[in-house]
Amino acid sequence: MTARVFLFTILFSLLLCSLTKLMKYLANSVAAFLLMILFHNCSKGPYAAANKQYKKQAKEFAKAIKQTPPHDSLLQVVHNWVGTTNFNMRKPNFVIIHHTAQNSCDQTLKTFTTARTQVSAHYVICKDGSINHMLNDYLRAWHGGVAKWGNNTDINSSSIGIEIDNNGFDEFTEPQMNSLLLLLGNLKKAYAIPVANFIGHADIAPTRKNDPNVHFPWKRLADSGYGYWWSDTTGVAVPQTFNGMQALRIIGYDIKDSAAAVQTFNRKYLQQEGNAVLTEDDRKILFTLYRKYE
Repeated sequence: MTARVFLFTILFSLLLCSLTKLMKYLANSVAAFLLMILFHNCSKGPYAAANKQYKKQAKEFAKAIKQTPPHDSLLQVVHNWVGTTNFNMRKPNFVIIHHTAQNSCDQTLKTFTTARTQVSAHYVICKDGSINHMLNDYLRAWHGGVAKWGNNTDINSSSIGIEIDNNGFDEFTEPQMNSLLLLLGNLKKAYAIPVANFIGHADIAPTRKNDPNVHFPWKRLADSGYGYWWSDTTGVAVPQTFNGMQALRIIGYDIKDSAAAVQTFNRKYLQQEGNAVLTEDDRKILFTLYRKYE
């Protein structure tokens, strides 16, 4: 073999090797590119359309807020627009806890991302403890419905709604409770929510709702600073002048339907279903609780 042929063979081998590596590189790059596209499409998840609609609605609200002068008054009675420098966002003052009354977290998320249902919440906590944040805390979710607590008849405008994945009969899982307590701690600190204002859906709508169900550990929440619980009734003497219905009203209950109010109280504080009458022991419990609201 001559030197020229030998050199040509070497160069051809190197070129062939380089081409082979290049082809492998291109093949890997194309595969990586295709995988990237696939991942990108998959990463959108099943709620991509809902997320897109959320952004669209948020932009519309932002546009309305930025209007100067705002189109929120009767122009014929307004003479001047003078923008004040002293304002901030409205903040939530209540936390309302619900159970979903559905069979899975996915079912609830689908319900809350379907326009025709007209229902939503700020947070949904799944059985594994994962927390789904569905709405900015400053925006108004549709979770309370027709409701009343004290003199407040528009609960949705002043509250955060938390839905816990539960069919309405099961006990709540430990991961759910751990996540709920963590979330409540953050909300209480962020918005200075009063202790008494962590309540349930049944509290604000006793004639319509029974959630969260009888298994919900309200005492555990109260012991952590979220809501009030009754004190030991040993040796408690209820004054003869004590009015149980008025005590329920002072706590916050709508007593228009007294039986429904008592049933809701007993479900929450005695963890009993169906009892629409206050026994003497129940009155003691109510009395110790009512004194925390005086």
